[in-house]
Amino acid sequence: MAFSRPIELKDTLLAAGKEPLVCTPLVGADEDAVFRELAAIVPKKPDLLEWRVDFFVGIADVARVVALCRAIQEKSGGVPLVFTRRSIREGGNPIVLDEAQVFELCAAVCRSGAVDLLDYELSVGEHYFGQAVGLARETGVRLIAFFHNFQETPSAEALVAKFVAMEKAGADAVKIAVMPRELRDVLTLLDATLTAQSAVSVPVISMSMGGFGSLSRLFGWVFGSSVSFAVGEARSAPGQVPIEQLNAVVDVVHRCLKGQ
Repeated sequence: MAFSRPIELKDTLLAAGKEPLVCTPLVGADEDAVFRELAAIVPKKPDLLEWRVDFFVGIADVARVVALCRAIQEKSGGVPLVFTRRSIREGGNPIVLDEAQVFELCAAVCRSGAVDLLDYELSVGEHYFGQAVGLARETGVRLIAFFHNFQETPSAEALVAKFVAMEKAGADAVKIAVMPRELRDVLTLLDATLTAQSAVSVPVISMSMGGFGSLSRLFGWVFGSSVSFAVGEARSAPGQVPIEQLNAVVDVVHRCLKGQ
């Protein structure tokens, strides 16, 4: 029984439909730091890598960013790469680029063939998100729509509505991360994730952050989240757990679900 929807890259199921897919972030400030991260992460065999380019000091140099994407692709042995700029409005680092320049950076990276998925915030607005949809169709890069709330966990109804809006906007996958103020908020996120399985037709990715939220990272896939983000070398968000611990817990849950 599959609990979540698989992610397809070029008509091929990523990691043969494994549940959950495990993604580890790259947050190094420069090339050497990113290469050190890769050397530590790749042997742990993640299913996806996410490069958080808003951590990168050379973000304004398009050629440098594209070159590093290609180097990541080569040094990782072809592990699929998610390209992500997280804005300060959704918990990212301050950068020198405006939104038009960010989109041009994303366009250059996607057209280079060095990335497989583009993470793009729905909050950029209809104009830029619409351009990202067109870019994804042009290049074959899969577009992940994203919504981040560091302050609270909205209602399950509001979260499901956000998932639906993301799909309607043209996303190939939809992702939400929220902050729990109490343990019950984690249940709200999991409930919304489960409900979204019948409300949208694309893969759903969800996570609750912080200590309480780490529970969602360990077994949120049972409720329908296709990807769990884990620490390979350094965290990119609060509540991420080391990939080794995530894999161990996932293995136990799989065995329990199979009655072993």
